[in-house]
Amino acid sequence: MTEYGEEEGFMLPVDDGLFADTFSDDSVYKFIGQELKISQVFSANLGVAAPVWDAALHLCRYFEEKSLNLKGKRIIELGAGTGIVGILAARLGADVTLTDLPLAVPQLQSNVSANMPSSGWPSVAPSVLPLSWGQDQHIFPMDWDMVLGADIVYLAETYSLLLDTLVHLCKDGAVAYLSSKMRGEHGTPGFYGDTLPQRFHVKLVHRDPTQNINIYRATLRGKQ
Repeated sequence: MTEYGEEEGFMLPVDDGLFADTFSDDSVYKFIGQELKISQVFSANLGVAAPVWDAALHLCRYFEEKSLNLKGKRIIELGAGTGIVGILAARLGADVTLTDLPLAVPQLQSNVSANMPSSGWPSVAPSVLPLSWGQDQHIFPMDWDMVLGADIVYLAETYSLLLDTLVHLCKDGAVAYLSSKMRGEHGTPGFYGDTLPQRFHVKLVHRDPTQNINIYRATLRGKQ
């Protein structure tokens, strides 16, 4: 059983030539009594969308430690990558939509299929849809209960696009939970300290100083 994986100290761009060859790795994770089998397809196309990042595991662990009731909640995950966070939520009874760039959709769909409980999904099967921040968020509804993101704050040029997307998705009162490796070289602290507070009330709810990972709870200003 694997609970916390190893992570590089920094994020690499998708086009960095990180993986010259394509290979896959299957790992098993266990949270809240749910055993998740996650396939990571390492390839030049997927880049940073391929691995299970430690920030995602911290978010899963946070849900476990806080005993959050996700049953019946409408949840959307941004930059879902392998889908581990959203799949866990779906296994716990949430109505989940997993999103990422189009190249990551097949990996997400594969992991959703591999993790369907033997008795079927307790609510509905997770939906998998492409979403490019700042471009097509308006085709998505606003009536979410929660918006999730794990290690999606690492490219400064996307921060305004991410903010626009979060504002749209949280307009009806959704609570955002964002888990991040706090990479100073990528301006991650600035996103949470300066950019996100422009439109959101932001609260640090978890910090792991050893791995330099923070989890923030954010609600749109003017909402509860």
